[in-house]
Amino acid sequence: MRISIVQSSLHWENPDANRAMFAEKLLALRGNTDLVVLPEMFSTGFSMHAAALAEPMDGPTMDWLRGISHDLNAAITGSIICVEAGKYFNRLIFMRPDGQFDVYDKKHLFSLTKEHENFSAGEKRLIIEWLGWRICPLICYDLRFPAWSRNKSGGHPSPTSNVHQSNVQYDVLIYVANWPNRRAHHWRSLLMARAIENQSFVAGVNIAGVDGNGFEYSGDSAIIDYSGQPLAQIPDGREGIVTVEVSLEDLKAYRLQLPFLADADVFEFNA
Repeated sequence: MRISIVQSSLHWENPDANRAMFAEKLLALRGNTDLVVLPEMFSTGFSMHAAALAEPMDGPTMDWLRGISHDLNAAITGSIICVEAGKYFNRLIFMRPDGQFDVYDKKHLFSLTKEHENFSAGEKRLIIEWLGWRICPLICYDLRFPAWSRNKSGGHPSPTSNVHQSNVQYDVLIYVANWPNRRAHHWRSLLMARAIENQSFVAGVNIAGVDGNGFEYSGDSAIIDYSGQPLAQIPDGREGIVTVEVSLEDLKAYRLQLPFLADADVFEFNA
C-alpha cells in the first residue's frame, strides 16, 4: 500500500481557502497513492470556535473529501470540526473512492486549550479495513495515551499458517495533528514508541508554520516502520508531500520472528 503524508501550513479558520489549497497540492498524487493523510482540523486550523466553524455531515468539506477521493482513486483521511445532534466533535473522516466513509471522534481532548469545553469526546476506537490492511486512525493528543493506541493480540501466531491478521487488531496507526513546535521532541519520540510497542507502521501528519493563535509548528511528519525506523520524514517547518510503499508481508514476517504482542499484559477498555 502506498501512503502519502501531506505537511502544510493552514489558512486560519478559512475552509474555502484550505480546500482549494489542498486540492491543488494533491493533483500530483492522482494514480500514485492508495491513502492520503491530511492534518488535524485541516479545513480550519486548531480552532476552539466550534459553533462558528462546525459543518454537518452533509456539508462542503464532506463533499470535497468525497470528490478528491474519487478523483485520486485513493482513500483520504484527516479531521474536521463537525456538528451532529447539537454536539461538536473533532472528527476524523476516512473517505473511500466509492463515497463510503468511517468516522472517529477524538477521545482525548486537549484541556490546555479548553478543547474539552468546546467539543464532545469520542467514546469508541475505530479499526478500518482498506486494501487488505487494518488501520487505526487517531488524533493528536491521543498519541500521549498508549493504552488507547494499544494493538491487542489474540495469542501467538502460528509459524506454519497464514493467520497473522486474526492475531492483531491493526497494521497501521495514523495520527493527524496540530502539535506545537515547543513539544516537537515529544511528537517525534512518541511516534517511534507507538510503532515499536505495537509492531505497526505509523503515519504521523502535523502542520507547519504559525496558526491564528501565534503557535509555531515544525511539522516533523513521518512514516515509521514496525521496528521504529523512519521510512520518510518531512524536514522541519517545510511544506511537502511524501509517499512511501509499505509491505504487509514484511510486517507479518517481523511479527512472526518477534511475537512480542502475544506476551502483552491483558486489560480491557471500551474500544
